[in-house]
Amino acid sequence: MKKILVPCDFSKPAIGAFRIALDLAAKTRGTVTLLNILEFPAISNPLMATASGYEHELIRELQSKVRRDYEKLINRYTARGVTVKTEVLPGTVAYMITDYSRRKGMDIIVMGTHGATGLREAVMGSNAEKVVRRASVPVLTVKKYSKRPVRNIVFPNTLETDKQADLVKKVSELQTFFKAKLHVLYVNTPTNFTADDVTHERLKAFASRYKLRNYTLNVYNYPFEEAGILHFANRIKADLVAMGTHGRQGLAHFLNGSLAEDIVNHANFPIWTYAMKS
Repeated sequence: MKKILVPCDFSKPAIGAFRIALDLAAKTRGTVTLLNILEFPAISNPLMATASGYEHELIRELQSKVRRDYEKLINRYTARGVTVKTEVLPGTVAYMITDYSRRKGMDIIVMGTHGATGLREAVMGSNAEKVVRRASVPVLTVKKYSKRPVRNIVFPNTLETDKQADLVKKVSELQTFFKAKLHVLYVNTPTNFTADDVTHERLKAFASRYKLRNYTLNVYNYPFEEAGILHFANRIKADLVAMGTHGRQGLAHFLNGSLAEDIVNHANFPIWTYAMKS
């Protein structure tokens, strides 16, 4: 986690994400890059077609304001020895974040989120959800800053052993970084039920195949998978949930959704996600 990207709109969750990124960078002697996206609605009125000069001037003014706000934020929170870079770019928020991360070779995106529920979630979702769906690097989403150390990581899993080598490698690296205990979790639901003894054997095989260390194996019976993950994580006082996502987009996302994105929208604790390779 040497190169850390923090999308920053100066909201409380974004500032919390910045402070967490600084803590991570202090451990790795890494660099934190703050990225602010200036998102403008498309101008559809033909009478405004000649307003491009005005738009450029407005962008310059907004960029200057963001840079002043950056300076205040950096002066307030940045510890000695941590390098912070800044960017201000026009564009669409979720697209620009993932595109910038890819082009600059970031190791992780640390992003604040308010979450999304109800109609807003169904129609628009949250920017964090969209970044989780599109990002090619791990994304750590947070709702607030906490100094609490990461000691317990919940790793929900479907136990498909032939498709998860890259994901498990990343999760194991995360566990090693925090020196944490890993709690591998299978949520048993009525619509996808298997006997506990069968699932325990599958959990053991999974742990053996990937040579997991310092872990527990858990079967949790609950009506719905998302609620089961959240309930289990709260019950053991987890500090972090680590999940793989298939990064579905378009019609596939509409039809199947994403469990990881739903968790990001609804959880009150940090969520680490990584797009699984097909």
